[in-house]
Amino acid sequence: MHWVWTTIIIAVIVLAWVAYDVLQKKHAILHNFPIIGHFRYWLEAIGPELRQYIVTNNDEERPFSRDQRRWVYASSKKDNNYFGFGTDNELESSPNYLIIRHSAFPLSDPLPGEDDFDPNHSAACKKVMGATQGRAKAFRPDSIVNISAMSFGSLSAPAIEALNRGAALAGCLHNTGEGGVSPYHGKGGELIWQIGTGYFGCRTADGRFDIAQFRDVVQSHPIRAIEIKLSQGAKPGRGGLLPAAKISPEISRIRGVPMGKDCASPASHREFSGVDSMLDFVERLAQESGLPVGIKSAVGQMDFWYDLAGQIHETGRSVDFVTIDGGEGGTGAAPLVFSDHVAMPFKLGMSSVYRIFRDAELHENIVFIGSGKLGFPHSALLAFGLGCDMINVGREAMLSIGCIQAQRCHTGHCPAGIATQNRWLMGGLDPTDKSHRFANYVVTLRKELLQLGRACGVPHPCDVELKHFDILSDAFGTTSAKELFGYRWASNA
Repeated sequence: MHWVWTTIIIAVIVLAWVAYDVLQKKHAILHNFPIIGHFRYWLEAIGPELRQYIVTNNDEERPFSRDQRRWVYASSKKDNNYFGFGTDNELESSPNYLIIRHSAFPLSDPLPGEDDFDPNHSAACKKVMGATQGRAKAFRPDSIVNISAMSFGSLSAPAIEALNRGAALAGCLHNTGEGGVSPYHGKGGELIWQIGTGYFGCRTADGRFDIAQFRDVVQSHPIRAIEIKLSQGAKPGRGGLLPAAKISPEISRIRGVPMGKDCASPASHREFSGVDSMLDFVERLAQESGLPVGIKSAVGQMDFWYDLAGQIHETGRSVDFVTIDGGEGGTGAAPLVFSDHVAMPFKLGMSSVYRIFRDAELHENIVFIGSGKLGFPHSALLAFGLGCDMINVGREAMLSIGCIQAQRCHTGHCPAGIATQNRWLMGGLDPTDKSHRFANYVVTLRKELLQLGRACGVPHPCDVELKHFDILSDAFGTTSAKELFGYRWASNA
């Protein structure tokens, strides 16, 4: 009898534990994987001690190291995101290591005259998007940090809702991704609507662009700008693919695609085939909507960018913004060879494109947006030094709402309920709780960017120049970033 009662007591405890894990809303991993999910947190807690002897160190894991993930997690939860006992990086033997040159006379924080404490650490874009072309709805973005393109369908409904609610809290923009505008994009955050080669949400039955649907979507949603996607860092030169297993009736309705078939976006747009016809399409969308219109592209062959700058200069037709995506970017599924070997990494791609527009004296007329692992203060600050006016965060945003870098985005079985359409897995992600975590992350990133800029002696991150950066070599050498990236001007302005 004693053995029976012991078994019953243990069973009751286990069932109670399971019930608690399933019903709680703070941790998607515990909801989706009761009891065993706790092992993740226990192992994480003793990870430094284990890693001292086995497995990997804090900076070896990819695409985001343990230190990077820890910083995002702590920032999103408003935990202590400081690190003790000095850096564990080998500064003098790490090639291409970034060093920020601080000023001997840094600016105080807050600046003189900033009497009111800003808990959101607001940092608006210094340019007015669409002003040069006289767009009717030109505007100055309120945040230099915004959400990168991630589609509903690739991400779950709770994940999109959490990001959109978080965007409203943090005062940043939410890029819809090419999957169209869903109901989960309507939770308070303002949108940049991305239109890809599939024209989802504004397409005819045969996959062509539908101007009437475009007009309806713009008029019925809080859309501030239109982004035409030419390519993305994860799979440049190829269209997107949403597997049939991820296509629900709701996704089918929003995208305008059939059920039971993989949803493939073509590699190229059908509405234009070159720079001249692309600029015609840009002007058509801008005139129809009054909104600023830009393009997003990874950087490959440079003829396109020279042609674009030349035609803008000669004809006066222009994009209002350019989003440069690095080859190291990408939140979804892609062929390995495209992820690893196609498109230039962000730093080289951005600097190559910016030099072309700077030489043509067009750089002040266009808002430059960077994306591709820029969701950390040092990498974001360098992006501003390279000429960016804003940066977008994708995978870092996913980390802030619970992503554990399981790298199962392409399978539909994301354990955190983010990159999946599985109802059970999605059920563990509470949009209200996670929205605050994303907002906390964005606010912290802006705060540390402002602090870094002022440490360099400038009031705003966009005022940072490449003279504020050096790149170390593994032979006790250093090269100024300005020299390394070929910026020949007295300043970036």
